[in-house]
Amino acid sequence: MAKPVYMRLREIIAAAIIDGTFCEGEMLPSVRAFAADQGANPLTVAKAYQQFQDDGLIEVQRGIGIRVLEGARQRLKQAERRQFLNTEWPDIAARMRLLDIDIADLTASDAFAD
Repeated sequence: MAKPVYMRLREIIAAAIIDGTFCEGEMLPSVRAFAADQGANPLTVAKAYQQFQDDGLIEVQRGIGIRVLEGARQRLKQAERRQFLNTEWPDIAARMRLLDIDIADLTASDAFAD
């Protein structure tokens, strides 16, 4: 099942905050600028930004812009870890068990060995 566009945009923004592209204390692109960059509808971008605002990760300053709040990076990392461990990891772990892969035995070269 495909994710809604606003959720995909939210993932892009979250990744950019986590990797430091959008730093804490700095301004995010405007809704219109981000929409143009992503080829998305501004209302869809606004919905993604609203989720960050509701979560206390960004602050809208009327007439100034949208600022990433202090602590947003760490909070997002924690939320993304929980999301990964609860939704993605169980399928990966099950696939590893099926293929008799022990994570303790993995090395970078093992991943590509025949």
